[in-house]
Amino acid sequence: MKSIIILVLILVIILAVYILIFWAKKKAKEVTRDLFGTDDIRKAAQQMKQEYATTPKSVNAMTSLLLPRIVADFPDFTYDEMKNRAEDVLVSYLRAIDQNNSSLLKEGNQELQDQLSHHLQMLSDQNLAEQYDDIRIHRTEISQYRKNAGRCVVTFQTSLACMHYRKNTEGAITEGSTEYTYQTRFNTDLIYIQNREIVEKESDRALGINCPNCGAPISSLGAKFCEYCGTAIVELNIHAWSFSHIEECK
Repeated sequence: MKSIIILVLILVIILAVYILIFWAKKKAKEVTRDLFGTDDIRKAAQQMKQEYATTPKSVNAMTSLLLPRIVADFPDFTYDEMKNRAEDVLVSYLRAIDQNNSSLLKEGNQELQDQLSHHLQMLSDQNLAEQYDDIRIHRTEISQYRKNAGRCVVTFQTSLACMHYRKNTEGAITEGSTEYTYQTRFNTDLIYIQNREIVEKESDRALGINCPNCGAPISSLGAKFCEYCGTAIVELNIHAWSFSHIEECK
């Protein structure tokens, strides 16, 4: 009698497990049907990948807010020109990685060149090749403007699409996909240094810059004349816009 009871309990447990599995599958199908119009989970997963591959990443668009501040500091700052340069240097940076050729980088200071060299060396050390194919830019906006004495940084954020993947020496894909488009964003830093020679001598520490005539502090990074005594300060206003850093922000 005792063995019969145990057998019945086992059967009840098995039945309960089957019912739970059936219910879970049914709910999963209902959810995928509601979200994707199909109860095939694998098909729904493919639809999710396809939707991700065709939806551009949004950017932190702060241009309308930050551009007036930048122009107040640098009256000669031309937004369209700088934006185009930022896009060009970003694409050239990615193509340099794709071709494993640092000379393809169109412009950039030593910091950016070193960043690229270190990235290529990292890939070489890991016996990997990184590909950026069919690069298409969606949108570029100013996302940040940071300044302190002697320098300022304008950050452009770019949303783009490409085919991105890494492969080993045998040609096997270790990261990314050759089937689905990769949607991502990059930050590109444009840096302006006033009196670059002194900044480099001081190991890139922030500096306080003063008028050479009256000693008053120069409050505007792009100022060409002292606002107190009118003395020309163009000798301190070395036009030194350069691209210094590129970083992916997923």
